[in-house]
Amino acid sequence: MALSNKLLSRDEVVVRHMHTHPKVLLWRIVGWVVLLAAAVAASVLLPDSWAPWGLVALWVAVLVVSVPLMFLPWLRWVTTTYTVTSKRVITRAGILNKSGHDLPLTRISDVQQDRTVTDRIFGCGTLSLQTSSDDPLLLVDVPRVEMVQLEISNLLFNDVQGAVDADPES
Repeated sequence: MALSNKLLSRDEVVVRHMHTHPKVLLWRIVGWVVLLAAAVAASVLLPDSWAPWGLVALWVAVLVVSVPLMFLPWLRWVTTTYTVTSKRVITRAGILNKSGHDLPLTRISDVQQDRTVTDRIFGCGTLSLQTSSDDPLLLVDVPRVEMVQLEISNLLFNDVQGAVDADPES
């Protein structure tokens, strides 16, 4: 879900709105596929004397296990967003309890990126926005982190159009 225009000031422009990289769900997806494969195998191998309630119980158990294994992490991923505008960097997270941070671009003194080997494979990384208070805002698992760093740098030098045009794919 994109940031509502009513939350932007009159001359503020959204440069990039994104979720964290989907790599955070990779092992969850693998585990869920293994769970589904095991449930299908168990359904086929289930004795006929257990039908139909044994089959129902098996799939209810799969559904119950799927909620913390896949649904809640997916919901957490969907509700975690980073937005870069022409005036600030906005973070929002939370399923029931929402938390957020608005960092004006004027307070940013340094933009750093950190990319592990895994991050480089997936094309993401951590962006550290340093402020004068030595309390950096960390944006973890930012997709296309190099492009986002370039956009924020352009904004810091008052080049809004350069930030908007920095990534032709967005």
